[in-house]
Amino acid sequence: MKRLLLAFLAALMLVGCGVAGVENDPETKPNDENATEPAEVRTQALTEMAESAQTDELEIATDSTDTTEALPDGEKHAERTLPVVYMTSDISSDGLMAAYEALGADPEGKIAVKISTGEPGSNYLRTDLIGELVQSLDGTIIECNTAYGGQRANTAMHYQVAKDHGYTDIADVDIMDEDGSMTLTVEGGSNLTENYVGSHFANYDYFVVLSHFKGHAMAGFGGAIKNISIGIASSDGKSHIHTAGKGGSMWSAEQDPFLESMAEAGKSVVDALDGNILYINVMNRLSVDCDCDSNPAEPDMHDIGILASFDPVALDQACIDLVYAAEDGQSLIKRIESRNGLHTLEHAEEIGLGSREYRLENIDD
Repeated sequence: MKRLLLAFLAALMLVGCGVAGVENDPETKPNDENATEPAEVRTQALTEMAESAQTDELEIATDSTDTTEALPDGEKHAERTLPVVYMTSDISSDGLMAAYEALGADPEGKIAVKISTGEPGSNYLRTDLIGELVQSLDGTIIECNTAYGGQRANTAMHYQVAKDHGYTDIADVDIMDEDGSMTLTVEGGSNLTENYVGSHFANYDYFVVLSHFKGHAMAGFGGAIKNISIGIASSDGKSHIHTAGKGGSMWSAEQDPFLESMAEAGKSVVDALDGNILYINVMNRLSVDCDCDSNPAEPDMHDIGILASFDPVALDQACIDLVYAAEDGQSLIKRIESRNGLHTLEHAEEIGLGSREYRLENIDD
């Protein structure tokens, strides 16, 4: 496999992946302490690294347990296992199955497939793409009600949207908070001590987190971490995360504590599942707006592919790196940076949810 696939990571490690600046937006809280190089500087560095590496060969392990990197520590060196992110450019039912199978997972028991059912008119994942995978798992599609209104704010309306979008034709659908919430403990958080998820969370043995990677009006971007935090939180739990546990209006809450709380809530889910979870991100219809928007901006960049990993931080970081490396990713980069969205990944790594360093393996080769 050519080194081009890993040039994005190498460049990122050299130039950083911080926030360039924050737009004057009522939903955004400036954070000058996190400001680094502007997007065009990082994008140029990524391009130069990719071009310089195109003729090099690099062997990549096919199993994350065999993938290590020597790290300097004074005069000592330690080996650290890096998570593998598998990628295909085939955005189809077959491509999705291949990405899943590359993980070598063997889920047992009652399997939940976590998606966003999406507002009517949004870029939600279509059944012709996900149906084969969901049915091969004999999975139940799970979701929770929203905290912002819309067509999925109560259970009856939400089930109707799921039916209208074809999900009830391919699997059972469970709105997990239709009977309220249950509490998960947050360990090591700086904002949350508890996370409130749909009470049906306890009914499942294994979670397959299937996310549409895209922009987001409040978080900057949405991927695996958002899907296991805001996505699995009950309606009340969503407000709890948005306000970083302080209560009050989520529309006027502080930005960075909200981003940190998503990472903390996500970690509580991962801790509770004790390894019984995997993540797949679909990078198509890459709008700056999320599937919670019934009138999203039209994508102005090309589709990229499907990525899968056992590490949600590595997976989201790989998607971010691919957006930064894309020649037409400027709009999405601007949305991410205007919300300080990369801070979610920073905090997620700090609290042990996963690693921002990874190995990218192209399964098309």
